[in-house]
Amino acid sequence: MTLFKWSRLIGLICTLGIVLYGWIGLSQSPQPSVRLTTNPPINQVQPLEAEATTVLGSGHYNPPVQLMLQAVDAQGQSLKDAKIHLQLFTPSKNPWFTTDFPIVEGTKLLDIEGNAPTGQLQVQQTLPIRGTYQLQVAVTPLVANAFQPIQQTLTLTLPENPLKFRYFGILVVILLAVGLLGGWVIGGRQPIQPGEIAPQQVRLLLSGLVVVAIAALLWVNINAELAESHHTMSMPGMGEEVAPSSKPAKLQSQGLDMQLSGDEGATVGQPARLQVSVSDPKTSQPVTDVVFKVTTTQLENNWLAFAYQGTPDSNGKLAWEQEFFDGAPHSIVVEVAPLANATRQFQPFQVAENIPVEGVAPPMSVRLISLTYFTGIVVIGLLLGLWLRHRQTPRTGLTWRRSVS
Repeated sequence: MTLFKWSRLIGLICTLGIVLYGWIGLSQSPQPSVRLTTNPPINQVQPLEAEATTVLGSGHYNPPVQLMLQAVDAQGQSLKDAKIHLQLFTPSKNPWFTTDFPIVEGTKLLDIEGNAPTGQLQVQQTLPIRGTYQLQVAVTPLVANAFQPIQQTLTLTLPENPLKFRYFGILVVILLAVGLLGGWVIGGRQPIQPGEIAPQQVRLLLSGLVVVAIAALLWVNINAELAESHHTMSMPGMGEEVAPSSKPAKLQSQGLDMQLSGDEGATVGQPARLQVSVSDPKTSQPVTDVVFKVTTTQLENNWLAFAYQGTPDSNGKLAWEQEFFDGAPHSIVVEVAPLANATRQFQPFQVAENIPVEGVAPPMSVRLISLTYFTGIVVIGLLLGLWLRHRQTPRTGLTWRRSVS
């Protein structure tokens, strides 16, 4: 090979090396991103207890977890004057190992967009179930072309409440004990009276098991129908209405007109659309130099479901979607206050509205799967009792001996 060909080959290899090195360096260089932090840390957060009683729970409802989203540039500096759009999705469905709120599995829990002058968006949200939540975040500049928009998907995994494992273990022990006792009784040596197909103790035990099974099936179906009927009757126009809020949904105060609007009712598993707006009644122009403080409270047990504080958009509005995962009335309260550097100063005031929430009974398949698990545990205990009784009983003939008259 001539010297010219060698030099051309070496030059080509060097060129490819430079291009490859530059491509690798570019792909590994820091990119603008969104950082997620929680308060308290996510490993210290527990799902909402369906019934936080002192008998079957901790006796109190934990406050919602604070989710903090921070948009940063390639150097890790906060992006200024940004708009952050957050969509929060619950863990996907798992019919074999369902949660306390199976209807909300795999649904959108929250959808909110807010201005972030410092590149940070904070919300407080009660997380209803265990599993991995998905946060889809979009960051765009308030000033055109100030920075490249960011699209990012974040996740956080919520562990199960340790109390659930304790109570489940207690229930398993009880069901195993029932099955073990039944197997022990059935497997014992018991005389059969003339005309009987089984000893009296065995017949009583089997009859009791049949009655319990029938009662369990009836309870599963009737309870679902009653729950659906109860939540249907709680909807406006279908029975007893939810008591109105002590604060109005529309209020004109101190030269401002504020209104809370949106869906008048909600259904578990479906997001409700809500909006608050503020304007100047004299000029009919939107007011933007204010801050909104939004809180959503469940009225039956008075626990906080959602909270957010932020400024309105250029139209003086703040719109969001939130899912009510508990079939009880909720109170939406929005307080407006002036920004610290605003020319218009006034005393904060509030608007509010109580929203009825229609509960949805779990699917029949979920209830039947749970019933199958419990029945299987009893059967395992029954077989274990038969095996233990069989080992203890000497092999001297039939277990059941007919009496000779």
